Amino acid sequence: MIDVLISFDMFLVKISLVLQLFDGHNGSAAAIYTKENLLNNIIAAMPPDLNRDEWVAALPRALVAGFVKTDKDFQERARTSGTTVTFAVIEGLFITVASVGDSRCILESAEGDIYYLSADHRLECNVEERERITASGGEVGRLNTGGGAEIGPLRCWPGGLCLSRSIGDVDVGEYIVPVPYVKQIKLSTAGGRLVISSDGVWDAVSAEVALDCCRGMAAETAAAQIVKEAVQVKGLRDDTTCIVIDIVPPEKPTAPLPQPKKLGRGVFKSMFRRKSSESSSQIDKEYLEPDVVEELYEEGSAMLSERLDSKYPLCNMFKLFMCAVCQVEIKPDEGISVHAGSSDFGKLRPWDGPFLCLSCQEKKEAMEGKRPSGDRHNSDSD
Repeated sequence: MIDVLISFDMFLVKISLVLQLFDGHNGSAAAIYTKENLLNNIIAAMPPDLNRDEWVAALPRALVAGFVKTDKDFQERARTSGTTVTFAVIEGLFITVASVGDSRCILESAEGDIYYLSADHRLECNVEERERITASGGEVGRLNTGGGAEIGPLRCWPGGLCLSRSIGDVDVGEYIVPVPYVKQIKLSTAGGRLVISSDGVWDAVSAEVALDCCRGMAAETAAAQIVKEAVQVKGLRDDTTCIVIDIVPPEKPTAPLPQPKKLGRGVFKSMFRRKSSESSSQIDKEYLEPDVVEELYEEGSAMLSERLDSKYPLCNMFKLFMCAVCQVEIKPDEGISVHAGSSDFGKLRPWDGPFLCLSCQEKKEAMEGKRPSGDRHNSDSD
């Protein structure tokens, strides 16, 4: 069963394009639920009344809160499925990507450089994630067929999931976390091409091959060509979905044409005379100035306290007595600072937020391996 879902949304908080790709496993419930709720949870985590620059700066933190809240709410439904998520927001030339799992988002700039805007949370290739899981009480190993023979990719046990981060997977363990890797860049004014694909594509072709095989094609044709290339290499063995978006710079305004003049003496001399800098229009100067892709933000820690603490921009604009993850209002004496239990907590005041409600604090401690996974929800299979 193909469990990949894709979504294109325009939302009116700011006029932005949102791209979402979900690759479900063990059923489609998590992918469908996340598609229907993740965007709203992210928007709810954004402070109100921000200008555009503030909104872009606050987006990485809101993405973390939205991912964790979506996972928390879905797990309360006691469904056993899970999903990878690649979530991209395009606001003008700003691109912000949050991801859990092994789908991948890449960008080719107009200058020909390739940027990886997501991280692979596949245990087979991510040493840091393997170490985090074992430190939290999980086990990492291959499927044992008996007699000492081991086959397949590295998996997390119990559960046998080969990913270290996802939304859902209530039956696997608290060390499988929904905290996303987030990266934010600003494109050059020349634009670029964004490609988001599920692991069925990247298991077959590299980023360079994917981009080269669709060179010069329109975005819709390019997406189909990348899938075709991947299937030709390995056949249709896994979910193979691709989204291609071309971010086209605005048309450059043309400088006004000079009034025609009658040819006379000295015309050829004037044609080859070097023009003074003052004669160049401001428009010409603007587009002659070189600009490049700027990498504005990158954070991949799985520790929720590190992703929601005061080093994040605009933290003072978030409501003081509201859970930083699930957005529920909390009384002043009920909120628990995200710094609680950290080595630096002694340097902070009890009212130094952001704050978590009790249930999100328990989720945070379990995610960070500070307590064993307790009794899990009784779950029905999809």
